[in-house]
Amino acid sequence: MSELQRLREAFRTALDLPAEAPVDDLRYQDNEKWDSLAHMSLVAAIEDEFSVMIDTDDVINMSSFDEAVRILGKYGVNVNE
Repeated sequence: MSELQRLREAFRTALDLPAEAPVDDLRYQDNEKWDSLAHMSLVAAIEDEFSVMIDTDDVINMSSFDEAVRILGKYGVNVNE
């Protein structure tokens, strides 16, 4: 499974989305399931999946799927296909 697919699965799991739900265009609070509590679950899922510790500024700035890709890149995780 690619890094990108792993990230998509982390989003689906943390946000309780269907297995085939598109997530690449998701933005914080644009989806009813991505609220502040789900955001913290999402951060924890990403940290667990990629064995990283995301700092507070990045947690706050993770406002979209694309931003999560960018943030993971800062931690040495290449999520691009």
